[in-house]
Amino acid sequence: MTDKIRTTISKFPFGFVFTPGDFPIDLDKQASVNRILNNMVAAGEIRRLSKGRFYKPQITQFGELPPDTYQIVKDLIEKNGKITGYITGYSVFNELGLTTQIPFSLQIGVRNEKKAIRRDVYRISFIKQQNAITKENIPLLRLLDCLRFFKNIPDAMPDETCKRLLYLFSQLDKTQIVKVKKLALKYNPSTIALLGALLQTLDENEDTNMLLNKLNPQTSYKLGISKKILHNQERWYIK
Repeated sequence: MTDKIRTTISKFPFGFVFTPGDFPIDLDKQASVNRILNNMVAAGEIRRLSKGRFYKPQITQFGELPPDTYQIVKDLIEKNGKITGYITGYSVFNELGLTTQIPFSLQIGVRNEKKAIRRDVYRISFIKQQNAITKENIPLLRLLDCLRFFKNIPDAMPDETCKRLLYLFSQLDKTQIVKVKKLALKYNPSTIALLGALLQTLDENEDTNMLLNKLNPQTSYKLGISKKILHNQERWYIK
């Protein structure tokens, strides 16, 4: 059994997260599988990510590499081939060039809120997403999350962040622009205001009435962006 497990692990790519259920061994022998895997952890052959979850480490000249973010949370965002959540927050801020910081705190967008958990050095928290989570929606939801947490992006200046967001939204096609405006309606008012300001900065003829009508003229949003970068702030109640 040990040889069969070692052979199977040897075929896994480095950083691939696996569980005892990933081995071609009868369910009534799972206790033995667990014992063998725990012995391999103790021997330094594999690493334990969390209870019942393991991976084969990749050792480079710069040290040991952790699994990538998807591997760490894949069971939390997919179930039986269906998308149930998506990676967002600090990981996406880094991926989209909004910050250079590499996070040890991970966020997952889900329809129903859950309690935060820990896996190895990572703290994983869950952010409620009121829109449907689909493969097509996820890239747009991630962008909207960047607007939602604009003031929480680490090691970033408001003007530089805004310029980067203008570039990212400029890459969307017309169909995506229509879609992102509809998705934004289920976000908080500051997200809606910032989206409207960005879209009108990119195209002054962009129809943003549906966004503007969702805002309360008596409420303003302090984001610290200069008028040189976002010249239409007053229209969108941004300060």
